[in-house]
Amino acid sequence: MSHDKKQTNCKKAQTCQERQASPSSTLMGYRQDNWQSANHTQKEAVETNQDEGITAPEESDIEPEEEGETTEEIEEEAPKADEPEEIEETLEVSEVSEEISEEKAAEEEAEETLEEEIAEEEEKVERKEKIEEEIVEERIYTIPLGRAWIASRKKRTPQAVRLVKAFIQRHMKPETLVMSNEVNERLWSRSIQKPPRKIRVRAVRDTEGTVTLYMAEGD
Repeated sequence: MSHDKKQTNCKKAQTCQERQASPSSTLMGYRQDNWQSANHTQKEAVETNQDEGITAPEESDIEPEEEGETTEEIEEEAPKADEPEEIEETLEVSEVSEEISEEKAAEEEAEETLEEEIAEEEEKVERKEKIEEEIVEERIYTIPLGRAWIASRKKRTPQAVRLVKAFIQRHMKPETLVMSNEVNERLWSRSIQKPPRKIRVRAVRDTEGTVTLYMAEGD
């Protein structure tokens, strides 16, 4: 029995020693872990500081470039903002130039028409002067046209024209007879059905023997 008690006491002593040893070992392991973690964090801090020291100048170098880019973008945007104003100014200038060109074209056309009218008037005056110089004989006749109304309605004005020509042929015996537009228009003034009952004309003979009929003055 005494031997068994000794064995149990020895076992208890061993277990107590193990228990006493185990917390110290756990504490030592915990301390080692804390020490290793602290060293690891210090190394990481040093590495990050080194990286920051390396990257800092890069960032400092990049920042001015970015500032320069932003200034360039602002300068580019400023002319773009001015572009619509320039376009409006160019459009206004083009509209003004078009208006001026149209006014000039209208003035030129008016001048051309005036020149043409003046030229026509001068030609008429020259013709009258030539006719007056070449006039050999001039007579004024009042030709009756009542007989033209005997014909049918669609033949009255052509009959009146024939009556005028026959009257001049009988009284002046021209080599050639020319009827002016004013006499012809007067005969046809009231269409083919209603010619005038009489007409007053001026017959002019030139040096070649041709007789030209004009409307008498006042008719």
